Order: sequence, then C-alpha cells, then structure tokens
Amino acid sequence: MKPLTHAPVSPLKIILAMAFVVTCWGYSPTGIHIGLLAYDPVHLALLRFLLASVFMAVVALCRGIRLPGLRDVPLLFGLGFFAVSLHHVAINFGQQGVSAGASSVLAQTTPLFSTLLARFAFKDRVSLWRWGCVLMGLLGVVIVVAGDHGLGSIDAHGLLILLAALSWSLYFALQKHHTGRYDGLTLVCYTVWSGTLLLAVFLPGLVEQVAVAPLRAQLAVFALGIFPSALAYLAWAYVLAHVDLSRATMTLYLVPPMAMAIASFALGERPTLMVGVGAVVVLISVLALNLERRVVVQVANA
Repeated sequence: MKPLTHAPVSPLKIILAMAFVVTCWGYSPTGIHIGLLAYDPVHLALLRFLLASVFMAVVALCRGIRLPGLRDVPLLFGLGFFAVSLHHVAINFGQQGVSAGASSVLAQTTPLFSTLLARFAFKDRVSLWRWGCVLMGLLGVVIVVAGDHGLGSIDAHGLLILLAALSWSLYFALQKHHTGRYDGLTLVCYTVWSGTLLLAVFLPGLVEQVAVAPLRAQLAVFALGIFPSALAYLAWAYVLAHVDLSRATMTLYLVPPMAMAIASFALGERPTLMVGVGAVVVLISVLALNLERRVVVQVANA
C-alpha cells in the first residue's frame, strides 16, 4: 500500500495569495484615510475589528479551532493589545497628520524595532551590519517624514505611526517566544478577538457615528474589516504554510508601492521625490536585515 502524499501546491496559487495579501495591506492606509473622514480614530479601530471578529468567528466555526489553556489567556490578550489595540489606535491617530503613502513606509520599520528589542530586551548579540541597517532605516524615516510635510512640520503623528510599528515588533516577539502551542488560524482568531475586546472600552458613541457616516466611509470601513484585517491574514497563513518565511516576507516590500499606487488613484495623493527616496532607503535597510538572516541560516545549515 502506497503512503498518502499531499498533492503539490500550484505556484500560481501561491503567487495569487501573495498578490492578494499585498493588495489588501496596500489598501489599508487609504481605507483608514477615508474612514477618518467620518469616524474618530478609536471608533474606526473598534468598528473595523468588530467586523473582523465576526468574520473570523464564522471561519473558526467552519474550520474548528482549539480552546486556549487558562494559563495562555494573559498571553493572548497581550498579543491582542500589541497587534490590534495599540497598533491600530496609534496608526489611526498618526494618519490624521501623515499621508497614506508615507504611513505605509513608516509602518514597514517593524524589523528595525525588532533588532533594537533583540539587543536591549532579549540581550541578543547584534552585528555591526544590523546596527548599520537600523541607522540607515532611521535616516530613511527622517527623509520620508521631511518629504511628506517638511522638516518644520514634524510632529507626533509620524511618531505615532512609528509607535504602531514598535507595537507590531513587540507582538512578533511575544508570538515567537511563547506561542508554539497554537496553529496559525487559532492564533489569529484569538489575537483579533482579544484585541477587539480591549477596544470595547471605546464603544460609547460608536452607534451615533455609524448612524451619520456617509456611504463611502461605511464601505471603506467594511473593506478594512474584511480584507486587511481578516482575509489577508488567512491568505498569509496559506503562503507561510507553503513558502519559506524569509522568502515570503520579501513580498511585503511591495506593500508601500502598492499603498502609494492605491492612494494616488483613490485619494489623488502624489508622493514627493523625497518620500520616494526615503521609501527606497527604508526598504533597502529592511531588505538588508533579512538578507543577513538568510546568509546566517545558510551558513548554519552548510
């Protein structure tokens, strides 16, 4: 009797899943910009993830997920706080004063913060190459912010988006060190649900804003809740199940260009030359970080 083997996955399906993820996450800054025209930042975050929570509940009922252990509940709420609550409230407030295109670039600095956490929180050794990447990335951030509104207009909005990126790096650190007991779908569901529960403190006033919001804003928030906040994560889990992590993350460097293209079409934004230069500097610094990790892994496996 021949052993059962899994049918090979079509490369086209993987490419389409990657393209879907890039498009969804590229839309997010534009959707936030439109949503902020009718909602305040905290209500926008709450409504977006209420929709995502309902959608993920349907997926969980269809696919089935395991119940969390009681000792893991604080950890899951920590993941929800950093990945959903803090990240999205910070990015919504930040995008009130930063263009959608610049926001997408600043949000890509998460790996730079992960390097700083590795050194100062987890006491890992950080090579001179990685320090150089961090400094290069910070230079790119300054260029992006300066090119977006000018150096004289730098304020807390850009810093809030960097806080959102830091929040994501804390989420990844928690996930890496403490969540090996759960599969990807289970982890995404509980992260979304716990983060939404924490956002529920902003529930007062939400119904009134929903009642008066124009249709364009309603559609934007609905799209945010279903596509970047739910479907994109499922597609990303599918990609990671079939592609090496370091290779898969390379596709995320397409998110800022996609975000700028969508913002240009939907919002009429035209990124300045300095924003474009800063975006290239940031993305090269993050790419260089990942290239060093791939080289280290290859040497270790040789």
